[in-house]
Amino acid sequence: MSVSKGVALVTGASRGIGRAIALRLASDGYSLAVSDIPSNLHSLDSLKAEIEGIKSNGRNLKATSIIADVREEEQVKEMVEKTVKDLGAVDVMVANAGILQTTTPMVDTSSKDFDQTLAVNIRGVFLCYKYAAKQMIAQHQQRGAPGGNIIGAASVTSKQAWAGASAYSTSKWAVRGLTQASALELAPYGIRVNAYAPGLIETKMGIPLRRLGTPGDVADLVSFLVSDRASYITEMLNSDGG
Repeated sequence: MSVSKGVALVTGASRGIGRAIALRLASDGYSLAVSDIPSNLHSLDSLKAEIEGIKSNGRNLKATSIIADVREEEQVKEMVEKTVKDLGAVDVMVANAGILQTTTPMVDTSSKDFDQTLAVNIRGVFLCYKYAAKQMIAQHQQRGAPGGNIIGAASVTSKQAWAGASAYSTSKWAVRGLTQASALELAPYGIRVNAYAPGLIETKMGIPLRRLGTPGDVADLVSFLVSDRASYITEMLNSDGG
């Protein structure tokens, strides 16, 4: 049996930021449930195998892969339930899954594209927060210990919208509001709620640090937010190089 720091569930985990977060949390000692949509199954299984090869306290970590569409409430509910069934708990939820449609002026954005962006980027985050919180509250009541950490994917567009990204900017402003409200509601259960806000800058000259951000930069931030060092933080933190 593996000995781990706890159980983390990461959505949109098959590539990019989600994959980096999952691997970082595994290196921190967490067992992992990694989730994504069916088209990313191969990459998800590869990630699961990589995590299972990581040792914590001399033993291999446990991992499970789950196919789920975060837009679908029943699938999110079942994703959390399968995590508990396979790994025993949900101590960390990282609602990372999201989409960025091709940049389009607001007047040319179709209702379909607008709805699809909000369905993934805010409805999906809401459902992940909701069902992770329900599980964490139950664990809090059973253990009498702090309930866990919930982290969502925001963006620097949640503070300063981008022209040509009206749907995306709207969805990330909503994540910011959802995160702040959830943090207030869940604090009595010892559950901390935060969001990370990465930048998406095409040229290095637009960043004071003069380098592009990497998925690893965001993973480092998430690692900090779920640690005891961030025990007094419920906020949205940027990871954008200034």
